Order: sequence, then C-alpha cells, then structure tokens
Amino acid sequence: MKKIFALALVMVMALAAGASAQTFVSLATGGTGGTYYPIGGGIADVVSKNLSDVQMTAETGNASQANLNLIGTNQIEMGLVQNDVAAFAYEGKYMFKEPYKNVRAIASLYPETVQAIAMKKSGVASMRDLPGKRVSVGAPGSGVQVDVSLIFKVLGYKYSDVNADFLDFNNTTQRMKDGQLDVGFVVAGFPTASIMDLATMHDITLIEFDDKLIEDLSAQFPFFVKDIVPAGTYRGIDKDIQTVAVQAMWVCDGNLSDDVVYKITKAFWENIEDVHKVHAKAKMITLDTALNGISVPVHPGAAKYYAEVGMTVPEIK
Repeated sequence: MKKIFALALVMVMALAAGASAQTFVSLATGGTGGTYYPIGGGIADVVSKNLSDVQMTAETGNASQANLNLIGTNQIEMGLVQNDVAAFAYEGKYMFKEPYKNVRAIASLYPETVQAIAMKKSGVASMRDLPGKRVSVGAPGSGVQVDVSLIFKVLGYKYSDVNADFLDFNNTTQRMKDGQLDVGFVVAGFPTASIMDLATMHDITLIEFDDKLIEDLSAQFPFFVKDIVPAGTYRGIDKDIQTVAVQAMWVCDGNLSDDVVYKITKAFWENIEDVHKVHAKAKMITLDTALNGISVPVHPGAAKYYAEVGMTVPEIK
C-alpha cells in the first residue's frame, strides 16, 4: 500500500511540475548608460508578468553587433538591435563574415538618433571639424561603430584622420568628463542617461548634420533618416539639432517556436502602456509603427499576431 501511495505521489508531483513548466527566454540589451537597458528590462518585466509559462530575463549586452552574433550562433534567444546592423547580419555584410539567416524580427520600436556630442571648449562646430580631434567612435562590435564608419565613409574620413577611441556610452562620457575626448558618438533614443549626466557637469553641444551630409548619407544608406533632437533635451542645448537616425528593433532566433513568439508578441502589445513607463523614448513604441523599418523577415509567431490585428506584414527574403 505504501508503495502504491508513493508512486501516486510521484505521479502527482510530475503532473504538477509539467503544468507549471516555463519557457526561459533571455533578451540581450546594451550598456546601463544607454536606452536598450531600461527598455529591455521593461519588455522582460511585462512579458514575465503577463505570461505564467514564460520567464523573460533582460541581460546587459554590448549592443547591436554583439547581440546579433549571439542570436546568429544560437547563444541567446532575443536581442535589441539597430535595423541597419540587423540587415548586415542577415546578409553577411560589413562586420559579419557570414550571413545569419536565423535572425527574425518581432517589432520595430523607436528611432535611434545619432548624437555627436562635443565639449564646447573643443571648438568643434561641424562634422568638417573632426580631423585631428580626439573622437570616440563607439565600442567594438556596436551599432555605433558601424554607423560612425558609414558616416566617415561619406565624409571621406578614415579613423586615422582622427584620434579614434573605441568606447561604449558610459566610457565615452566618462572620458569626456576627464578631459580626454573632444567628441563622442552615441546612437540611442534620447534623452540618453549618460549624456544627461555629462551635461549636468560640463558644457556640451551636439554637432549638427548639414543638409548635404544627410542627403549623401540617405542616398548611399537609405536606413539613415533625418531626425531632430529638440532644444532642451540636454542642459545647454538651446536649439533644435538636425541629425540622422536609424531604428531600434527587437529581434529573435528564428528557431524559437511560433507559439512562444506569438504569446510574447501578444502580451507585449496588449500591455504596452506598462512599457511606456520605463523611459521617455518608450512612449514612441506603438503598434501603428511596429513594422516600420523592418529589415529582416518577421518571425511567423509575431506575424500571426500582426495578421490578427489587421496589419500587413512585410515580406523580406
């Protein structure tokens, strides 16, 4: 009798464990000084809170290229990336030695603005003033570095034309505080925490992109679009600054099940108001723009949700 009871207890425990089994998903974000980190945390919290069988964890990461390398080699399930870098990964171009054909889109999120910060005392007033200056061009493997390299290509510059340093957001602004840099590039949704912190202690300016540069950039690389950093975004910025932007995109490994991605996508959009609370830029994340700038195929699970709400999913081969 005891053996029968013990066997029954084991079966009940096994059934209970099966009923509560969870899918664990990691989302690679960026450094703590950028926008990916708080928004990724908000996404993970909303999904985990609203899906009893999915546990999502946001992890700090090294941004676009590094996150795509992790997804492309099946080391992580999801990541936040720039749409241009995602396209490069899918096609195996520029910094990617081989195509990552498993990269899939879940949603387009918000514009990521190219913010070229200059210390006022550096005397840098335009992109034409960069040669010979101490410039942070982004961390190795980051979307920032990619974008700066493309901007330099259009300008006819090489890294050797400036005193280049390869730093992430936090280290860029820290070196600027320490007087070791004249200019630093950040590609992120504004206001960016690390720039806000820098501006509270030092006089900074944002370098404006002239019309000709924007026109040339867009002609060669159509994912660059005109953008404006409004006056007052940072202390000392007293006029609108014309620049360019790419698009932040939420991507995943195409090997994730359609059912899991569908449930995650649905939970995210049905509770988007909670994500809006985590950062000013998050308020720009809307279902209406969820497919804007999509540069890789949409995951079938996400596509199912968009079809249900009457949206046309772009076909990318």
